[in-house]
Amino acid sequence: MKISVIGCGYLGAVHAATLASMGHDVVGIDTDADKVGHLSRGFAPFFEPGLEELLAEGRESGRLVFGTDMGLVAEADVHFLCVGTPQAKTSDMADLSYLESATRAVAARAKAGSVVVGKSTVPVGTVARVREWLGGDEVALAWNPEFLRQGTAVKDSLVPDRLVYGVEGTDDGDSGSAAQDTVRTLDEVYAPLLHAGVPRIVCNFATAELIKSASNAYLATKLSYINAMAELCDAAGADVTQLAAAMGLDPRIGQRYLAAGLGFGGGCLPKDIRSFRAQARELGVDSVDAWMGLVDSVNVGQRGRVAAMAAELCGGDVAGRRVAVLGAAFKPDTDDIRDSPALDVATRLAGAGAHVIVTDPKAINHAWMRFPQLQFEYSVPAAVGGAELVLLLTEWPEFRGLDPHELARMVQRPVIIDARNVLDAGAWRAAGWTVRGLGTGEAARASRADSRLA
Repeated sequence: MKISVIGCGYLGAVHAATLASMGHDVVGIDTDADKVGHLSRGFAPFFEPGLEELLAEGRESGRLVFGTDMGLVAEADVHFLCVGTPQAKTSDMADLSYLESATRAVAARAKAGSVVVGKSTVPVGTVARVREWLGGDEVALAWNPEFLRQGTAVKDSLVPDRLVYGVEGTDDGDSGSAAQDTVRTLDEVYAPLLHAGVPRIVCNFATAELIKSASNAYLATKLSYINAMAELCDAAGADVTQLAAAMGLDPRIGQRYLAAGLGFGGGCLPKDIRSFRAQARELGVDSVDAWMGLVDSVNVGQRGRVAAMAAELCGGDVAGRRVAVLGAAFKPDTDDIRDSPALDVATRLAGAGAHVIVTDPKAINHAWMRFPQLQFEYSVPAAVGGAELVLLLTEWPEFRGLDPHELARMVQRPVIIDARNVLDAGAWRAAGWTVRGLGTGEAARASRADSRLA
């Protein structure tokens, strides 16, 4: 099929490359000429494992091209809207201005009988506005939410958990010819995935709009829950890692997303749950509004807990202390620093007077101009040299595999906060380190031991 993908950020670039790998002829459109130039040469403008290989494959086959001219979409059978829907600057709602602009541009050029498919994460009710922006019924409309995770976006596209089609005319079980035609078109787009057995759900627009936000809200809830349990474990002298392992063996709960630590960030999960909360508020569903507010506050509170722990380990004040931070990206396997918990903690410590040096395998170039109060180094030895405190804030494999004996020779004080609970604390202590994690209960146990000695 001939397919256009409008918006070539994380979602659009990966989606375009994936569709080309399935055998479609794909044109990716973006207003950013530099980004288009990178993609046209087969280079990803951001770090995403496996993406450049897909881009190179599409370029060599001739099935994948990129451009800035919307006229290139005129012959496409299907148009995917993959533009960003960031949090609005004046509220928690999503900013739909990019979506509106893209939709109107496609509407002016799309041929009759083609299908416009939304993939962007949007508030419930947005599809009605998209239909207005399209104007008329010359093109069909569907909503096909994305479920990509940064760091595994290529795998998530090639081997997705499910496909969701939001299609007009399904509210009352109607399977009219127009709806059937739209479903058949999407089935043709995703034929290799359906042939491989990927589940497909056809639903109405409102359900399709809610699925991504509802999924993210559940995952955020699970993460914030285990972080609340980590705080309880610290107070009680329990170990949240063992607690989570035992809980996860219950098949009703499961192990995934039960890792206590610094919490979540990035360009999707935080803004999606805030938008979800705002949608619930508008619809008068107070329970969801209050619930999402608590989830958000627990998550953000982890950052303050780590900053307070750093001050405690520096005798009550980090002012004037040399502090090394391992991690700038919001998660491993990406160079994205949007709402990065690691950089949030780093700037809090710098604001308290610490001399903070940050290192990261991929995100340094994105971070150094935006955070002039921080010092950035490309190597771990340069970052930790002479440090009085080390914080592991992004769980890159490069950091998890560090040799504690070797690192101890580089620092001034062998003290580390493992804010992701990923290090072998026993091995690090054997190498002479003081190790603190979140939810390990060490402070409470030490306090009780001191009281018994007294």
